[in-house]
Amino acid sequence: MKKFLLIVVLFISSLSYSQDVHFSQIQECPLWLNPANAGFMNGYFRAVANYRNQWAAMGNAYQTMALSVDASTLKTKKGKAYLGMGLFVFNDRAGVAKMGSTQAQIHLNAIIKTSKKSKLGGAVYLGFNQNSANYAALTYESQYNGKEIDNTLGTGEAVTYASFINSDVGVGLNYEFSSANIDMLRDDIFSLKIGGAVHHLNQPVQKFASGSTYKLPMRFVGNVQSRIDIKGTKVAILPSVIFLSQGTASEITVGTHVRYRFKNPTKVTGVKSETGINIGVYYRVGDAIIPQINVDLGKYAVGVAYDLNISKYKMVSNYQGGFEIYFKFMTLDDALFKRKREHGLN
Repeated sequence: MKKFLLIVVLFISSLSYSQDVHFSQIQECPLWLNPANAGFMNGYFRAVANYRNQWAAMGNAYQTMALSVDASTLKTKKGKAYLGMGLFVFNDRAGVAKMGSTQAQIHLNAIIKTSKKSKLGGAVYLGFNQNSANYAALTYESQYNGKEIDNTLGTGEAVTYASFINSDVGVGLNYEFSSANIDMLRDDIFSLKIGGAVHHLNQPVQKFASGSTYKLPMRFVGNVQSRIDIKGTKVAILPSVIFLSQGTASEITVGTHVRYRFKNPTKVTGVKSETGINIGVYYRVGDAIIPQINVDLGKYAVGVAYDLNISKYKMVSNYQGGFEIYFKFMTLDDALFKRKREHGLN
């Protein structure tokens, strides 16, 4: 009778001591990755919606959804500093009991133009987490009537777990260098972005049960991303490395997209933006191979990914991991008059 409760306790413990639930297309969930991504982009406004369905082979899979909006504000003709602002909402549910969390965060990012080709951002986020579960949906051995589980039978169990809300604080830094060989048709771009963040800086207490003193470990993030246009072609390479560490768990994801450009932007009016398709493969070390594809239509983009599980769990998962999709809208600053306005040239 107590065996099932023990399994539940172990499951909760595994959630507590493991990393936060996350996405494979991490670079496409920018505020989850680093609060210093708020407003830190080649555009003025961005909205991203993410959805992930993981471990379908085990039944009642993890379902994770996120929505972020961010913008750059206070840009002036002569100013070397401006502000990035963002709002991030995250929801995750798993299992029969729909155990999971809902998070909401406000991000503030101070961005400084360190030169004509580089910028630096430092950010903080403030938010809250609500953790909950429908424990009434759980069934027990004592409800077996000889043929099946009968939900009308009493469980004889006293569930002491509770839902709770706590605060959350995090900080982050970003540095980006970008240069271009400019001509009349298009710019051949080289960019390098380096970022780091610390999430759950206040280590909120996880009050799953009365008297609980367990604190959520801080999550450390480091990432390097680049874009390298191959001169004289329509091809660019977009490599990245992302490191995550939380408690005793850590992971490294490394890989690249290859981008094929469909058309160049109109540089003066900005009526048309660069469009293309990105095809890539990433490797989460010791865990999964992740093919990805996304279509970039300028202001709009959509991408999908699938985790091919290669960890020890593959005997159960049959190499299935998780399906993921994102949608993005962004107003761009690729028009010449917009770039002039940013650099105070008009």
